Amino acid sequence: MVYVVALSAKELDRIDEELLVKQSFTKTVATASLPADRTPRIALLVTRSSSEDERCPLRWLGVVRQPRGDKVAAVDSRITVELVRESPVPVLMRPLLGEMPLHLRPTLMGALAGEVTVLGDEGSESLLQSLARQDDVLRRMLEFLGEAAEPDPFDPRRAEDRAWQEQYDMTRLGLAIANIPPARLAAWRRPSDPHAPHLAGLIPEPFEQGMIENDARHLDFDTDVFTEAGWSSGDGAAGASFRCDIHVFEHLGSRIEVANINATPVEARLGADLIYYHEATQSFILVQAKRLPSEAGARWMYADRQLLGQLDRLDRVAAMSRAPWAPHEWRLGSDPCFVKLAYWPLKETVDPGPAPGMYLPVPYMRLLLGDAATNGPNEGTRIGYGYVERYLGNTEFAQLVKNGLVGTVGTTLDDLRLLGRERAEEGMSVSLVVDRATAPTREVVKERHKRNHTRGYDKTLAKKVRRNQSRNAGPGQQSLFGS
Repeated sequence: MVYVVALSAKELDRIDEELLVKQSFTKTVATASLPADRTPRIALLVTRSSSEDERCPLRWLGVVRQPRGDKVAAVDSRITVELVRESPVPVLMRPLLGEMPLHLRPTLMGALAGEVTVLGDEGSESLLQSLARQDDVLRRMLEFLGEAAEPDPFDPRRAEDRAWQEQYDMTRLGLAIANIPPARLAAWRRPSDPHAPHLAGLIPEPFEQGMIENDARHLDFDTDVFTEAGWSSGDGAAGASFRCDIHVFEHLGSRIEVANINATPVEARLGADLIYYHEATQSFILVQAKRLPSEAGARWMYADRQLLGQLDRLDRVAAMSRAPWAPHEWRLGSDPCFVKLAYWPLKETVDPGPAPGMYLPVPYMRLLLGDAATNGPNEGTRIGYGYVERYLGNTEFAQLVKNGLVGTVGTTLDDLRLLGRERAEEGMSVSLVVDRATAPTREVVKERHKRNHTRGYDKTLAKKVRRNQSRNAGPGQQSLFGS
């Protein structure tokens, strides 16, 4: 099934940078015009036709995973198009009319002249087939979006699904810190191996870089050298059970390399870690996720010996940091390790951001566990909602990391590699994220601060992308969206 969203050329130009930045688009429509079923659909953003002479370029593609949208008024709903991608090849929609059956042409003509039209099954299938015949890259893009529209859901009754869900959340957090839309992880199929990392099921986007990553993802941690990330595992310290899957993500000047590492059977996993390393400043933070019950009113956990032992190990991780020697190395605190008490709503949503939860620095958590506020019945100690008054949420925590205000000082990639291995051997599902930068440290820190504190800075980056695209297009090349 297909949504056709037709906007004027002027409006598409106005929101161009915003679509590049957010890779999502929202539109308010009449609820009565939306489909009755809730099957996710591919969406096409095209230039609206005001006369038969206009050829209506296809500008963007995406998916609507909530076809009924969210109610915003008595008669209106808001739909969201996610995973918005530019059309990889020039496509003019009006000439496609000649490829469709006669009885379907009036419907498509009406869609090109309207605002939001939901095509029926037959019209959708015919249009998608016509688009797929235009170019092989476009065909693969449509196949990718079809997969992304309906990713495999997690089943919390299965141990492997709980482990994948937690590792997925840590990876999403890493992407959010790096200013990369977490929806990039949306296209996912459950791996056949229950012990495999979450990234083993990620469906790569249909471009050359993504396909190279796919070929390189399924690697053995003990024998392969990860040259792009600077990690070597050739010293034989790791066991043959290590499994490491790697993927590269880039967006508006940001580049991160993500490794999901597992070293124990899924039944022996103790939780999930995020280790986020900013290479230019030699700094990392470690977040250990702990799952809370999903039921409202019971979102807490007992502080047992296992939890206390894990806090002790995090103290040893914090000892890897040294004192700051330069202004850019100053941190708000000396501890780079946090515990995230997270929960997943019983009703699965399509929110691409990290799961709800509270972030607690390890020293603060120890204070809480020693305070009367966390006393439960029968001399038990509880930690979670209802027992902790102050904590960091997703947005606050991500901002601290983005600004370099928390994390280690003076830790190397070798330190990172060894730590990732140790955490995996201890039974954690590890998401290792390396934030790369080629500029000098001072320039990286300056640019990071500017990006986080200058309003509209990402749109400025998007404009640079557009200028570079125009500059790289030769004089004989036709504009992608020319009329």
